[in-house]
Amino acid sequence: MPLLEQVLEHNPETVKIVLKNLPLNFHKFAQPAALAALAAGNQGKYWEFHDALFEAPKLDATTIDTIATKLGLDIKVLKEDMASAQIQQKLAKDVFDAQEAGVRGTPTIIINGRLLKERSLAAIQKVIDEELAKK
Repeated sequence: MPLLEQVLEHNPETVKIVLKNLPLNFHKFAQPAALAALAAGNQGKYWEFHDALFEAPKLDATTIDTIATKLGLDIKVLKEDMASAQIQQKLAKDVFDAQEAGVRGTPTIIINGRLLKERSLAAIQKVIDEELAKK
């Protein structure tokens, strides 16, 4: 089970996960992949698309199209949504929010403004418990 799913399973009433896309400039297909995942969300498949992107051995236009096909997405609608102002603005807001939070790379985990250096369930749970104790 992925780490963040474990965190949610251990903290169903106290944790909310917010994901911000931050396509890194040095990767040619990072932005198209982020746009495709957001567009897939319009068809109810954001997380499935997101997870498939991270599992793919390489990231390119063919991979994006293959994932969309495997997930049964309407490719024409996906491409239209990727180019839409709505999806472009959502990605721009995600990038802005991530930069405002001091995120410089991916993946990054922040809990109540605290940047985590260690990404283990135990380390994350420790910070969650500390933050909850402040409430």
